[in-house]
Amino acid sequence: MGRKPTGRPTSFDIAYAAGVSQPTVSRALRGDRSVSEQTRQKIQQIARDLNYTVDKNASSLRSQRSNTIALLFFEDPTPDESMINPFFLAMLGSITRACADRGLDLLISFQRMEDDWHVKYQDSHRADGLILLGYGDYTTYTPKLEKLVAQGTHFARWGSVSLDSSGATVGTDNVDAGRKVGKHLVGIGKRNIAFLGEADETCPEFLGRYTGLCKVMEEAGLPAPPRFDAITTEEAGYAAAKALLSGGQPCDAIFAASDLIAIGAMRAIAEAGKRVPHDIAVVGFDDIPAASLTTPPLTTVIQDVKGAGETLVEALLAQIDEREVKPRKLPGELVIRGSTTQN
Repeated sequence: MGRKPTGRPTSFDIAYAAGVSQPTVSRALRGDRSVSEQTRQKIQQIARDLNYTVDKNASSLRSQRSNTIALLFFEDPTPDESMINPFFLAMLGSITRACADRGLDLLISFQRMEDDWHVKYQDSHRADGLILLGYGDYTTYTPKLEKLVAQGTHFARWGSVSLDSSGATVGTDNVDAGRKVGKHLVGIGKRNIAFLGEADETCPEFLGRYTGLCKVMEEAGLPAPPRFDAITTEEAGYAAAKALLSGGQPCDAIFAASDLIAIGAMRAIAEAGKRVPHDIAVVGFDDIPAASLTTPPLTTVIQDVKGAGETLVEALLAQIDEREVKPRKLPGELVIRGSTTQN
């Protein structure tokens, strides 16, 4: 619904009278056939009744396109000081191809959370919209997203998917992926499974993975898995695994919320004189290039990187074109390697 008419008629006044959204009014007055014929006629009649005229200069300015999308990476702690999670580097190729297929240019930038990124791109007409990859503490990130929504900035992001997600959101079905990991570990006889990762409101993707694991263990009549906090770095995984192993509680498997955490955990397990997978099986998440190079190779969840790039670009374009955009979950698939199977 629009707002009550006041002063000179606007598209918001028409929206209020017609009982539709302002973007629907804009599409109808452009003759966009995504709006039903009946609704278009109703809106056009109300516009005539209100003596509404389109400001052609303003309309032209609004419709200007740069045919450019900005891809913004956000800082993420890494051992090589690149500050970009290797999983998102893998996604870069699919986003680039999706843009090229549609004749779009792609700007790539590294952003810090304190930067006013929306000002530098869409608001300055350098890009028609933003794709956001990577974040740390989600509770810190959320106010930025809310600001983008309030200012009408077009953006799509990879992350936790829920019905109230800001922008056009694409992400992995983390709960389902966590269930797949849990079923695999329980299926090979593991009963004392620990989770490494910050599974709380600050990291909703990790929380989804932990939730899926917990559901499987509950169904199997097993106690909820202990959780040890770790951000997505090898050092954090190493420290979390050290804390787990030094605590003296039984553990025959670890589900790490990311491959980097898992790789760090495998180092701690080796230092403790235990073997993977004979003593402790390990599963990661992301299937970064290093996952298949560990000793033994890491069992992990593959996220649909190609589908992610395509879906993010398409979701952003739909938002720019004022088409309906719904959050989209992509499946994660478990790839079983030597870290959970004994030869």
